[in-house]
Amino acid sequence: MGTKEIAIESLDADIYVTLGLEGSSNAVPGSLRILSLLSSLLERTVHKNEMLLETTSVKDVVTIFHGLRAPNISIRQYVDRIFKYSGCSPSCFVVAHIYVDRFLQQTDVRLTSLNVHRLLITSLMVAAKFIDDAFFNNAYYAKVGGVSTRELNRLEVKLLFTLDFRLLVSVDTFRTYCYQMEKEGAEWHQIERPMQACRIKDNWSKKDDSTTCASTVAR
Repeated sequence: MGTKEIAIESLDADIYVTLGLEGSSNAVPGSLRILSLLSSLLERTVHKNEMLLETTSVKDVVTIFHGLRAPNISIRQYVDRIFKYSGCSPSCFVVAHIYVDRFLQQTDVRLTSLNVHRLLITSLMVAAKFIDDAFFNNAYYAKVGGVSTRELNRLEVKLLFTLDFRLLVSVDTFRTYCYQMEKEGAEWHQIERPMQACRIKDNWSKKDDSTTCASTVAR
């Protein structure tokens, strides 16, 4: 094995550790970078798409993944909930992200607050079944995702047929998604830091002259 191959393998190992993909499914959700990166990516995509739909004449493609109204739970809370109760490996979240991308490419659907949660739970369930050694039945995942078993069954069939059952994810594709998510996460961090606006307390002459900062980043 040459030096270049060794260097590439070392870089791959580093990114997997950074994202928390080498950890156990028993890890605390808040400690896994892959969960925060995926949540941020989906939140920004949803925000961008909903702004586009509101300000232009672009029409969304409605599928069975669309609900009548957005769930009360945020994307980040939903991702953490799935990880906490599904017992799936962290790598499932990367594979699920790939499945969602493939679905969107095949249907021209745009991620919005009306469909992102259903696409997430369905893709995570399919990913767990495909790459994990152990997984639960559909009824359990339905309970975790907050949908009925009958609905999740229908969503699973729709996802599988839309993907033409192309569930295999190559090592190169998996690696590419990992690096891309980490790169975008670093770029977001650089953009957000200068956009922190600090509000000085009215009575700043008191001994406690601390300030309260609020983020101005649009979500």
